[in-house]
Amino acid sequence: MASKAFIEKQERAIPVQQDPDVLSAAARLAGEDLCSIADLSSGEVRAILKLGHDIKVNPREYRYALDAKQMVLMFEKASLRTRLSFETGINTMGGNAIFVDHTSSPLGERESVADVARNVERWVDVIVLRTYAHDTITEMAANSRVPIINALSDFEHPCQALADFMTLDEHFGRVKGLNFTYVGDGNNVCHSLMMTGAQLGVNVTVATPRGYSPDIEIVTNTREMAEANNCELKLTQDPQAAVEGADAVYTDVCVSMGFEHESTRRAPIFRPFQVNEALMQRAASHAVFMHCLPARRNAEVTDAVLDGPQSIVFDQAENRMHAQKALLLLLLGGLSNTPSFKL
Repeated sequence: MASKAFIEKQERAIPVQQDPDVLSAAARLAGEDLCSIADLSSGEVRAILKLGHDIKVNPREYRYALDAKQMVLMFEKASLRTRLSFETGINTMGGNAIFVDHTSSPLGERESVADVARNVERWVDVIVLRTYAHDTITEMAANSRVPIINALSDFEHPCQALADFMTLDEHFGRVKGLNFTYVGDGNNVCHSLMMTGAQLGVNVTVATPRGYSPDIEIVTNTREMAEANNCELKLTQDPQAAVEGADAVYTDVCVSMGFEHESTRRAPIFRPFQVNEALMQRAASHAVFMHCLPARRNAEVTDAVLDGPQSIVFDQAENRMHAQKALLLLLLGGLSNTPSFKL
């Protein structure tokens, strides 16, 4: 549910049809890929959030914006939120979704990724990939003339992060200046959250066990983004100190898809990083709890926190659809088909 601060901000805001961030993003992003949050400027991240909010409030305005556009979802990993939010998103804007299940036949196995791209680009307008190897995303992008969207790889999960910060904006009425803490594995979700936060002027703290820190290249990129946006990135191995005074506390599973064989070894290492009621009490009194889902209940987070009053995990899940609709509109040039926009 939108906060009073968010509603007041929306009432004072420039209409999205006139917003310079949105207009600039519409001009620059049409036909582009989203492989990484690093593909977006700060203004373009803001534009996706602003447009996502407007789509959520005024869905009828965008009903035919992607009329007859074809989207293919090619997934090597199981999915609930990602698949359904993309499918419903394009369907409610007049387009069509085609799902290709690659869970038993990884991309590149039957024929090369490049050959797949050169075929599929002739039939559809956008390709959404959910893969294991990030190289599959970048190789497909290098060989496709239609936009590629990273719907999760072993290195990033940009669509998740965009929806998450849209949710924080909705809850607090702003994101710039917030103190955001991630606790757990320095994984793909962590990478995208770090960079998205830095692009939006959010102070990000990441607490991971020794040996499970975020990728050094992502850390370097994030620090550059943070410096440009007057915020900071902190890394620590102390979850107690990390959440002190935080506005938002986020965690993810300690064993991502593809690493199930490490479950037994990881369990004791990550036990001190569990988000429970005691840990949440160290955060600000108004703090929210976040998780990308699915959660391993009473592993990385307790039931009391996941189902408690501070949890906004299902708001995050809902906003996957709205943020992704905004992304699809920008990459496919759909705003030009929306009556209220004059591009």
